[in-house]
Amino acid sequence: MTVTQAAIKQDRILILDFGSQYSQLIARRVREAGVFSELYPYDIGVDKIREFGAKGVILSGGPESVYLDDAPLIDDAVFDLGVPVLGICYGMQAMAQRFGGQIAASAQQEFGAAVIDKIADDALLGEIEDAPNKLSVWMSHGDKVIALPDGFVATASTPSCPIAAMGDDTRQYYGLQFHPEVTHTQQGAAIISRFVHQICGCANDWTPTNIIDMQVEALKQRVGDKQVLLGLSGGVDSSVVAALLHKAIGDQLICVFVDNGLLRLHEGDQVMQVFAENMGVKVVRVDAEERFLTALAGVSDPEAKRKIIGKTFIDVFSDAARELSSAEQGIEFLAQGTIYPDVIESAKSHQGKAHVIKSHHNVGGLPDDLQFELVEPLRDLFKDEVRKLGISLGLPEKMIYRHPFPGPGLGVRILGEVKKQYADILRQADAIFMQELENAGWYDKTAQAFAVFQPIKSVGVVGDGRRYAWVIALRAVETVDFMTARFAHLPYELIETVSNRIMNEIKDVSRVTYDVSSKPPATIEWE
Repeated sequence: MTVTQAAIKQDRILILDFGSQYSQLIARRVREAGVFSELYPYDIGVDKIREFGAKGVILSGGPESVYLDDAPLIDDAVFDLGVPVLGICYGMQAMAQRFGGQIAASAQQEFGAAVIDKIADDALLGEIEDAPNKLSVWMSHGDKVIALPDGFVATASTPSCPIAAMGDDTRQYYGLQFHPEVTHTQQGAAIISRFVHQICGCANDWTPTNIIDMQVEALKQRVGDKQVLLGLSGGVDSSVVAALLHKAIGDQLICVFVDNGLLRLHEGDQVMQVFAENMGVKVVRVDAEERFLTALAGVSDPEAKRKIIGKTFIDVFSDAARELSSAEQGIEFLAQGTIYPDVIESAKSHQGKAHVIKSHHNVGGLPDDLQFELVEPLRDLFKDEVRKLGISLGLPEKMIYRHPFPGPGLGVRILGEVKKQYADILRQADAIFMQELENAGWYDKTAQAFAVFQPIKSVGVVGDGRRYAWVIALRAVETVDFMTARFAHLPYELIETVSNRIMNEIKDVSRVTYDVSSKPPATIEWE
């Protein structure tokens, strides 16, 4: 049975963003509940709100105070839709004010874990609890609703916030002062599932299998008998795009894998094995190590290195694309691994409102003589959804769930100038670190771990001889969102094992250090 885009997106939730740091989490949680959702700025306008076709609306939190003159307000079109509405934090306060309630600054602000008392049942919170009439939640607010609007009842409270949740079952409007989208709210997933399924009546159609079927059908229709070119980096996004395209169009897919000499140990061979040998994907491997290292010679500034690596990649990919276009007839499409956060953060989506946090170009910036139509089959998906697709498509779990690796590769893990000798040393040290993390069961306990080459020498002793060689730093962090992170508290025995192996197996290393910096003030990567 063919699964069309209309079918699995028919039941959809509109999320209006009032500036919360957790807004993307709301969309992810709704999708985890099996329902398609999209995130838009709160002021997208009446037409967009109506055209979306929502079966329910969620209003996010935000940093403002609703009683200020320039505070963002809810468009009345939301309430004209006749669908359930859930307001979270600021969204609750804005909805309360809209219907005649009162909001004021709280004398006792609540930030962090809290336990709320359920004081009445409604369709949203009824029977959901961690203990009798108790919910463990995550609070983050300085204002609160002090007087309910007509038609609403208070359903939960804390000592400092008597109206911690409110509901109007008749109109199906609900407000939560806490954040159900945050994992610290223990019943958050159950609350969101209750809203989208029982209250909004959405089906459970947004699943990896259905998404794959939908995209395969869409790709077949769009591409036809033409060929698609993909820049395959070996990262999660491009790997899933490759697997998805191969399932849809088979040998009409041509991948270009640029080996820049800045990859992890044996990574190039692993990419070729997974895609070319095991899956039968046509992959053209371009050995460009010398070209990249020549371009980086004498350059020490991190930003300059990033720009050089990005430009060189585009040049190498463009040359390969020209050769393939001449040799292969019918290459009309260029595939990219753009995902939904890229779209939001680059402010290039149809919503056109998000602040530019960083630009995501993938293989953007290609010369004008390379005229390809863009194909971005993952642009509706979050990273966790992309990973689930990869597993469903048969990609190795180790590839899909490995730690993040920067686009410039080892180029920004070699401090200062990049040289082949440094890259070779770092590759070996990083591989030893990863092996021992896995052996000790710590790889999955850390969000990101890697080795860093420091271009300084230190005196060491090997046997009866003196060794004057390079220094390697180890970095491992624990984080949920990568916005903040603390250094991983690895066992001393594990660090000792890694250190001993690196210095014994790599003759050009005389000292190993462990980075105990947290973010902030440090960053996760060193450059």
